[in-house]
Amino acid sequence: MSALPRPPGDAPPAWHHLLETSDLDELAEGQPDWQLRYQQLSAGSFRGAVQHLQLPGLRLVREQVSQAVHQKGHLGQGNYGFAMMPALQGEAIFNGQRLDAQAIMVGRSDDLDLLSPAGSTLIGVVVSEALLNPLWERMYQKPLARWLDSQIVLRTRPAAAQAVQQLHLATMAHLAERGTDALDDTTLKQARDAVLIEWIEALPATVDTTELKTVGARRRVVDRACELMLGNTAEPLSVLELCRQVGASRRKLNYCFQDVLGTSPLKYLRLVRLNGARRELKTGRDRGLTVQDVASRWGFWHLGQFALDYKKQFGELPSVTLRG
Repeated sequence: MSALPRPPGDAPPAWHHLLETSDLDELAEGQPDWQLRYQQLSAGSFRGAVQHLQLPGLRLVREQVSQAVHQKGHLGQGNYGFAMMPALQGEAIFNGQRLDAQAIMVGRSDDLDLLSPAGSTLIGVVVSEALLNPLWERMYQKPLARWLDSQIVLRTRPAAAQAVQQLHLATMAHLAERGTDALDDTTLKQARDAVLIEWIEALPATVDTTELKTVGARRRVVDRACELMLGNTAEPLSVLELCRQVGASRRKLNYCFQDVLGTSPLKYLRLVRLNGARRELKTGRDRGLTVQDVASRWGFWHLGQFALDYKKQFGELPSVTLRG
């Protein structure tokens, strides 16, 4: 793991950061200036890697995960993001919308909600509005499109998707190998502009936003249900009680979860509770906690079954996690 870059106020205009880890929370927390929370959804030991290349006003990203992951959070204020998943296999969902290998995720950086399948790779850029706005106006002779403020999935042409992926990855590899400290400001800005323009030109000429209202309504149902779930982890709510408090029928709640997260409410709650128990076990030894303490706090009353479910999900017994 490389050292984290200096805080933004003192940071040089460019830096490179690489993190490889077997800890899901370390992957989420080790991304400078961003606030992210990850939940592991598929079963098995986790491996992940993330690479950031910061150029003036633009950050290039490449992330790999071995297990299915649900990530939420924000990527700083006043930014926009563009991302895709090359060679996608498995179900990926961005803010309630399905992805394929030619899909581009677009939107403001303050509302990330992404489900990545096991074995997936994500590439993307996060660009400041101060850089994107004048470039957009020069390219299209009009202000930023209003749909950029939404979280939307757009389809591009296969050739355009391939061109973005090749330039993005080649630029990251080339600049990381040479070292950002060894490059002058002009070279860095030329590389930045070439990558950003490639991403923008891959966007379709017309964008249909009619489905966003429906997607947003389903996301609000899921977000409210998840908020209630996380507020009652020790004594999990029944489905009927959850439906009553959310104000939705059981059928509606289930299809909202299937659309937004690709799973049922009860299965997602169980996974959230297992992830929460894992986080607490990682710090429990310092606080004198036992496996039973943590299990009961997260609503697992049968200790033997908890140990079996935990090992199946994370590839180790809870006692091993507690020992660090």
